[in-house]
Amino acid sequence: MLNAKIVIYGRANSAAGYEIRDFLTRNCSDYDWVELNTDDDAQMLAGVSGLADARLPLCVLSENSRLYRPSLRELATALEWFKGPKYECYDLAIFGAGPAGLSAALYGASEGLRTILFEKTAVGGQAGSTSKIENYMGFPDGISGWELASRARRQAIRMGAEIIVGIEGVAGEHQDGWQLSWFASGERIASKATICATGVEYSRLGLERENDFLNRGLYYGAGSSEAGICKGRVVIVGGGNSAGQAALNFARQTQVTMLVRGECLKDTLSTYLLERIEDTSSITVLTRTTLIELEGDDALERITYRNETSGKTATIETHSVFVCIGGRPRLEWARPGVLHCDPAGYILTGSDLDRSSLSAEMWADGRAPLFMESSIPGLFAAGDVRHNSTKRCAAAAGDGATAVAMAHQFLLSVKYRPYGTSRSALR
Repeated sequence: MLNAKIVIYGRANSAAGYEIRDFLTRNCSDYDWVELNTDDDAQMLAGVSGLADARLPLCVLSENSRLYRPSLRELATALEWFKGPKYECYDLAIFGAGPAGLSAALYGASEGLRTILFEKTAVGGQAGSTSKIENYMGFPDGISGWELASRARRQAIRMGAEIIVGIEGVAGEHQDGWQLSWFASGERIASKATICATGVEYSRLGLERENDFLNRGLYYGAGSSEAGICKGRVVIVGGGNSAGQAALNFARQTQVTMLVRGECLKDTLSTYLLERIEDTSSITVLTRTTLIELEGDDALERITYRNETSGKTATIETHSVFVCIGGRPRLEWARPGVLHCDPAGYILTGSDLDRSSLSAEMWADGRAPLFMESSIPGLFAAGDVRHNSTKRCAAAAGDGATAVAMAHQFLLSVKYRPYGTSRSALR
């Protein structure tokens, strides 16, 4: 039986340690982080030879369960989060466990569809790493992203949805009216309807030493797992809501500098966040400013930025930079040319599709794609990954529910009887 709280022992500025902390935080799991600063610490507390021991970080799950430098998949398996699909065929398969995917899983399962949801990294998506969401209806005092995701996950499971974390989709194919999905684990499932809710990932800065400091001082996302352990000034790159929420979270304990490319925050930030940032003395906002250089030895120590109006540069000391700038759709598993997307890579659906370019073989019945249906019959897009979607948590949740309604219409159009109600075998 596993302990309620995991204990992680690791070096400061350990990329592997950050990945584990971030993974557990975003999956709503309680843990303690014990930083090892000397060889004696490593020997006495973690039972390894020293700070250079390749077995760090160490995760202690229980008295009899210790994992040395585990991969996220190994950790998820040990925590019994990773389980294979129960069936080979499903009425509805959903990819991505952000607000859109969780909403789709909840409504799909509650409406009688055999539903499965796959998530590569963490339940909640980008919203799950947000320290506090204050403009989501029904939570007047606000709610953390991980708590909202945790509640949605429990609710979807209670309705009968399968949710599998730590599994990566690598390919998909439309065959004989079914969506076939392959995974890195070698498994495959078939689904009559599929919803892509994989969201977006943060854009990279493209700086010279970016990879040297990735997860060792330079982080992508709001950094909820780091708020309690960051030392010294924190730099936030970006001017959207996720950047504003991160700045307010870190400002409770340290000085924060925001680097914003735009002219002013009011163009990209919700009013309630703007007012709080303006009233917080520990936050400095630098507009028309670009991060241009990262410096340090084993970990990040300082950055240089440039004011785009004056052209002047400046350097500040920092060990923690969190990047929240835009994003690009997560569609690695999609086969190019089959799934029609806009120039930025977002999935085109419904009336945004050019019907003349659709596969005549796939669309032999002559019908038009449904609202939120992609260029592949029965494959729907919901949330941030969809072309012209509203990039808000509540809008994504609404997208998930709407996509399930569209999936029902599709299943009726092909005269399909769901397993969830008929329990009949596919033949």
